[in-house]
Amino acid sequence: MGLASVAMLSHLDTKNQPAMVDVGGKPVTLRTAHATAIVVLPPALAAELRDGEIISKKGPVFQAAILAGIMGAKRTAELIPLCHPLHLDDVRIEIETPVPGEAHIHCRVRAHDRTGVEMEALTGASVAALTLYDMGKAIAPGIVIKEMRLRKKTGGKRDWTAP
Repeated sequence: MGLASVAMLSHLDTKNQPAMVDVGGKPVTLRTAHATAIVVLPPALAAELRDGEIISKKGPVFQAAILAGIMGAKRTAELIPLCHPLHLDDVRIEIETPVPGEAHIHCRVRAHDRTGVEMEALTGASVAALTLYDMGKAIAPGIVIKEMRLRKKTGGKRDWTAP
């Protein structure tokens, strides 16, 4: 990575050392983010899907993943070293199965704060996906988590939507 690229990174100080971004001078505004993750369900696990849920010996898989994703989003600052602790107004996780053999996890986060909630949305989606993996691995160990990404963010300097 060239020096021009390093200068663009917001989490480095003038000596190229890790640093938390100072958001003290920014105004509090509404910030939102939507992140997704796709979990590929092996046939044995996909066959257990009934009425939008998989019931395992550990309990309802999607419900547990939703709760875990919400908890993960709320704890993002504890997991990602330079993230600011935020007071989240809302975290919503939805799991749908629009394609046979895939669970699509959507995490939407909203807060009134000085910095964005993209990392909270990504963390929520990833923790939900990991929980789905953990609860489903006994039925089918070939689960794949793929295509985790930010879909949209609003607030701050600019809004952004994935192409």
